Amino acid sequence: MTAALIVIDVQNGFCPGGNLAVPGGDAVVPGINALMGDFAHVVLTQDWHPADHSSFASNHPGRAPYDAVEMPYGPQVLWPDHCIQGTDDAAFHAELDSDRARAVIRKGMNPAIDSYSAFFENDRATPTGLDGLLRALGATELTMVGLALDFCVNFSALDAARLGYAVTVRRDLTRAIDLDGSRAAAEDGMRAAGITLTE
Repeated sequence: MTAALIVIDVQNGFCPGGNLAVPGGDAVVPGINALMGDFAHVVLTQDWHPADHSSFASNHPGRAPYDAVEMPYGPQVLWPDHCIQGTDDAAFHAELDSDRARAVIRKGMNPAIDSYSAFFENDRATPTGLDGLLRALGATELTMVGLALDFCVNFSALDAARLGYAVTVRRDLTRAIDLDGSRAAAEDGMRAAGITLTE
């Protein structure tokens, strides 16, 4: 069995001071760095949005951040502008050991479709290329860490399980946005999908 560590969106935008800060988001960085040496492969994901991205509330007149709208691919939370390509907000946290990464998977680049999962855009069909990379590397066991537990980590873990990987989420190395109970719902859903949640 070959194990890979998938580090989800540990970017300035999701850390304190960022445009979509997750409470305590930067606290996961030292533990993630320490964990990297335990894995044959480390892959980082990076939210990488164009400024006109359809998930930004600013691109929907009369709407506010955290409103929910219906997109052609299904329900969508509208977010503050965040992780815009080439900005400091989109950069990895300065203390994240990004040099250890075998690859960086950028997502959310299509202005018409958001992308929470490291594997598929939110239409559930358009692949990011991560699955192909992991299969080429022979990875069968995935450990997921990063931001945010109830959105990008959750969607990535569920897709990984659906694709046949053995998946572990390190809860101590994630933080949640927790919109209206989204953390508890995500954790329940992951457990129901056979994903191991550990500290």
